[in-house]
Amino acid sequence: MVILMDANNRLDKSVRLIAAMLHDVSRLHGSLFDYHSCIKTCKKVEKRVNMEGIGFLTKTMPRLCKTFDRVLQGETTLNANELGFDALPDSKLPRFLGELFGAVLDKDGALLPNPCGEVVRTIRTLLLCFYKYEVPFSTQQESRVLEAFKQAETDLETVSSYLDSIQDDVKNNNRYLISTGRNTSADETVTVARNARKLLYEVFKHFDVRDINPRHGPGAVSTGERLWDKYLWTNISERITDVYPLDEYYYASLGHVCDRLEPDPLKGSGVKGIPALGCKDNLARIVFVNKDSRGPRLISCEPVDFQWIQQGLGRAIVRHLEEHHSTKWNVHFTDQGPNQRGALLGSMTGRYATLDLKEASDRVSLSLVRLLFQGSLLEALEACRTTGTRAPNGEEIMFRKFAPMGSCLCFPVLAVTVWSLLTAGAPDADTRDSILVYGDDVIVPTAYAETAMKILESFGLKINRDKSCVQGLFRESCGVDAFQGTDVTPVRFRTVWAESPSAEVYASWMEYANSLYRRRYYNAYEEIVGWLQSVYGLLPHSGMGLTCPATIAVTAGAERIKRRWNKNLQKFEYRVRVIHSPPIRKKIDGWSMLLRWFTEGRNYCQSRNEGSMHPDGGRADQALLHSIESEAPFSVGSYTRRGASVLAHRWR
Repeated sequence: MVILMDANNRLDKSVRLIAAMLHDVSRLHGSLFDYHSCIKTCKKVEKRVNMEGIGFLTKTMPRLCKTFDRVLQGETTLNANELGFDALPDSKLPRFLGELFGAVLDKDGALLPNPCGEVVRTIRTLLLCFYKYEVPFSTQQESRVLEAFKQAETDLETVSSYLDSIQDDVKNNNRYLISTGRNTSADETVTVARNARKLLYEVFKHFDVRDINPRHGPGAVSTGERLWDKYLWTNISERITDVYPLDEYYYASLGHVCDRLEPDPLKGSGVKGIPALGCKDNLARIVFVNKDSRGPRLISCEPVDFQWIQQGLGRAIVRHLEEHHSTKWNVHFTDQGPNQRGALLGSMTGRYATLDLKEASDRVSLSLVRLLFQGSLLEALEACRTTGTRAPNGEEIMFRKFAPMGSCLCFPVLAVTVWSLLTAGAPDADTRDSILVYGDDVIVPTAYAETAMKILESFGLKINRDKSCVQGLFRESCGVDAFQGTDVTPVRFRTVWAESPSAEVYASWMEYANSLYRRRYYNAYEEIVGWLQSVYGLLPHSGMGLTCPATIAVTAGAERIKRRWNKNLQKFEYRVRVIHSPPIRKKIDGWSMLLRWFTEGRNYCQSRNEGSMHPDGGRADQALLHSIESEAPFSVGSYTRRGASVLAHRWR
């Protein structure tokens, strides 16, 4: 390792990190992958990166791993030449990491009878570590994502017409019919829809759509209001106020409404502070955000008046589903554990399959929601959904989908829709009880998997069959990859390394180093620690018992970190870096401050305990979220901007 690094100092950091990981592999699997193999593979990585750039790490190696995963499922065999790698003599296995592949696959690229799970995890860690790397995306990638978004709308046209045509057949018979689950013919589809409609009626029959606590989300809105301007209503859709009256849900009290009734001399007519009602609905707005090396993620920013109610209704639905006896064991939003354990159990016994939905948020049509939901809930869902979005080029795209990613209703409606369809089509109680749904991650009994996929596809949803695991003993769900009962989830680097100080880089790469250390990649750990020390200086370690990002093991120079004795706490305190969100102080009018307190302040402590939920339903980066320091209790005049966290020295 040292000889290699000294011989070629031009290796960039990504190649140096791969080299360090390969050196660790030669120690962990010395009988298979010795030092000579390590040097040879390092030189191959360096050569390919020099020829292909970072794409070798973010695209070529992951492509090899995707085929390898399909081999683990028994779906195919591995052929190195077809994947851009040289093959070993008289074998289909690649020369690249061939020593490790040989412990899992035979020379024809098929799975061995007793493959080693630890070697599987090692192969996947090496091949996938840069797969999620958030490299800058190009305009071509943006165009490709936008075209896929528009194509989903086109695809929904046919399925929406079909679902509209069976509306009467479904609604005219509310009897609960037990589906055989054997096919998805027209009659079977109607039966499944009837059952699903009945299930959702039972789940939501006591749900009060008016008992919500509206609030603003943390993200941007299409109407452009800044954080402190969101409480100054300028336009509210009449569709929303038909269900959620203006005075009850948009103002702190009737006194707040009355104080806004002052004549506004600047307008010449009308009233000051009361938004224009009955105006044309504002459209959502498309933005592209970093996802991974494959390209950006498309998010649709909602208008501020829609987001306000969506946040309240979405959170109320989530809370109701996690407490209702019919769904609390099967539909989850805040705990991925059941799906993760299901993936491990499924990989051990083969009894459970994991399904992954492709473009899930874009495939739940408004027609499907109208087919399954009913009563006041359907009225509320329709009232606070946007009807379209505006692309960066100004093009207006009208929705056939219920809600895009970006709406707080997207995630809960998707999850409960999938659960209701699969439960309605299940042949017996054991199958129904075994269904687990977390957004677009679904677990069903393997015997029911093919039928489940057909049911979902018959209602316009799209199955990602490359990521759905129904054969073999490989499963993946909610961030856990499992093979024969062994967790083979790789360490994935997401945040791009930067030489200048950054709170996100500091917290993320500290966690990457610790994850590698836990898996005994000690050289890779030391490599990352060296990067961090070169930019940030001395690093604290977990033995200090501090609530800040810290390394697992003691690092060089840690004893020189400044410390002092706190006689009040009877403990040593250390001068270390913490992640701090600088507050933005803005003075807003008294009524707006009161409204903000009613909607955010009183739930502040609870929200911090539960963790923040993104508008698209995703979770915030846990390593960063848990390390952000709050210097003061909630203040209605203080705001923090997302992505603006900084590093600050504090005594801890």
